[in-house]
Amino acid sequence: MPTWNADQYLRFADQRTRPCRDLAAAVALDGPKRIVDLGCGPGNSTAVLAARWPEAEVEGIDSSAEMIAAARRAVPAGKWTVGDIAAWTAPEPVDLVFSNAALHWVPDHAGLYPRLLAQVAPGGALAVQVPINLDAPAHQAMRELAGGPAWRGFFPQRVREWHVFPREVYYDFLAKQASHIDLWETEYLHVLDGTEAIVEWYKGTGLRPFLDVLPGEGERGRFLADYGEALRPFYPAQADGKVLFPFKRLFLIAYR
Repeated sequence: MPTWNADQYLRFADQRTRPCRDLAAAVALDGPKRIVDLGCGPGNSTAVLAARWPEAEVEGIDSSAEMIAAARRAVPAGKWTVGDIAAWTAPEPVDLVFSNAALHWVPDHAGLYPRLLAQVAPGGALAVQVPINLDAPAHQAMRELAGGPAWRGFFPQRVREWHVFPREVYYDFLAKQASHIDLWETEYLHVLDGTEAIVEWYKGTGLRPFLDVLPGEGERGRFLADYGEALRPFYPAQADGKVLFPFKRLFLIAYR
């Protein structure tokens, strides 16, 4: 797993939290008593869940100690746990297992998704949102840069990035256990302050596996500069200097 920086991640808190709000709003549960936010990061998604269901006990779980520390600073009274989300199991069934932009970093989705739904009490739900833009120009540029002549010596092996399957695969993973499944895709168009802002966005997420491989701050700075240059042809400036940053996401709610 890549390392995480809570401050960097939260530079785009509004844009990152919007899909979480959209997912939580679509969950058709009245009064769930216990909710687990799996891969809660710095707690922005957990706050959405607590506001949506104020009477529920909401626990945020993340494998990053830094992210959990940031969540505790933001909400000292919250219930926060450092734990491996790939291996998490509930001591007793919960009403909602919620995961916003986390499970794409976890392996073995064929085993993971059914196991998570099995942690849900009858009448509850598993709600997941993951990005589905791995072939977008911003991600292609990372891979091409790492494999290019200036940088391939630093990357003798392919970097382990996140992964997702097509939507119909997730349906098949869960259909036998679920009473019904909601699936949809949304493409958000984020308005950012130039391609430099796209670099800053991915410094908090998709670039982490690449930056973790590089030996020092000098190399990381040069890699980021080269990456920014590689983005310019794909994200032209609008008349006011802003750029439109398309970001496609998959949403899934499986009910027991």
